[in-house]
Amino acid sequence: MERDLDIALVRLAQGGSDVAFERLARRWDARLAAHAWRLLGDREAAREAVQSAWLEIARGLKSLRDPVAFPAWVFRITTRQAAVVIRTRQAERRLAQGLAAAAATEPQTTPPPQPDEAATLHAAIRNLPPDQRAALALHHFEALSVAEVAVALDAPVGTIKTRLMHARRKLRAALEGETHD
Repeated sequence: MERDLDIALVRLAQGGSDVAFERLARRWDARLAAHAWRLLGDREAAREAVQSAWLEIARGLKSLRDPVAFPAWVFRITTRQAAVVIRTRQAERRLAQGLAAAAATEPQTTPPPQPDEAATLHAAIRNLPPDQRAALALHHFEALSVAEVAVALDAPVGTIKTRLMHARRKLRAALEGETHD
């Protein structure tokens, strides 16, 4: 039912309905922000990526051939925009390091371990590499098929399956209290 509503809204927005596009944006903005945060680990950077993604989505929506592909398409655009944010921030960091002639590093803080299994799971998910975290979230939290995740992350299906396998192993190990991979 949710997908049917999205399909209808996409078709209306493609036909020029600003109201339908605004409704799509309201329905999808938080999901795209969560996806960008999973990739970037920074809310400000995630918001920047999502804003850029919405501009690209607005410009390209009429060219989307199959409205059923909308979820994978918007996640893929958001993934690309997150990569742009990463590249931009890396360039800025290199420039700042060159000017200062010293690398400024931010201390990495880890939240204290919590005995609660849900908290352990959430911490383990946060500690996954970004590519595994994104694949896991899109597949399990956003209910995208492996093929849709592959489109969203612009990676081969086999790569997505491998990322999911490694992510599940790491999560299982974290829940069972193992410290090795």
